[in-house]
Amino acid sequence: MMFGKLQLLVLICALGSGVSAQTRQLTHFEEVTGALFRGEIVRVVIHYAQCVYLPEGSRSESPPDAVTGMDIDTYEYFAAGAIPGSPAFFVFSQSKLISNPRGKGFVINYGKVRVNSDDSVVVTARYLHPKNHRILMDEQFRGILNDGSNQGGIYFYVNGPKR
Repeated sequence: MMFGKLQLLVLICALGSGVSAQTRQLTHFEEVTGALFRGEIVRVVIHYAQCVYLPEGSRSESPPDAVTGMDIDTYEYFAAGAIPGSPAFFVFSQSKLISNPRGKGFVINYGKVRVNSDDSVVVTARYLHPKNHRILMDEQFRGILNDGSNQGGIYFYVNGPKR
C-alpha cells in the first residue's frame, strides 16, 4: 500500500497525538484543581460501594455496587474562607435524561459532586420527574479521593487539554 506525503503526515500526526493524550490518575485535591485551572479534561469515576450513605446510620443496607462517571465541564471553585468557616472546595454537577431502571419511564438523573481540600467528597444522586422536577429519589454518599494506596471510591483522571 502506497502512502502519499499528505497521507503519511496525517498518519504520523494521528499516531503522535494518541501518545500525548494518555490518561493518568489525579490523587489529591491540589492535583485535580490544578488540572481544572489549566483547562485539562478531567473525569470523575465514582464507586458507590466504596462510599458510605449520608447521613450515617440512616440506612441499614450497604451502598449499591454501582459505578458512575462524568466529565467535569462546568465547575465552581471556592477558596478557603470564601464561604465563612468553609475549607477550599470545588463543586460540579450534571443532569441527563435517562430511562428509569426501576421501570417508571424517563427521569432526569442529576449528580452533584463536592470535593473538599482534605480530599473528602460528598456525592448527591437524584432522580427528578422530567415535567415537574419532583424528587423521585434522593441519596447522598461520602467518600474520599483514591490516592492509589487507600480504599477511596472517588477516582479522578486527566486526559489532556480541553479542545
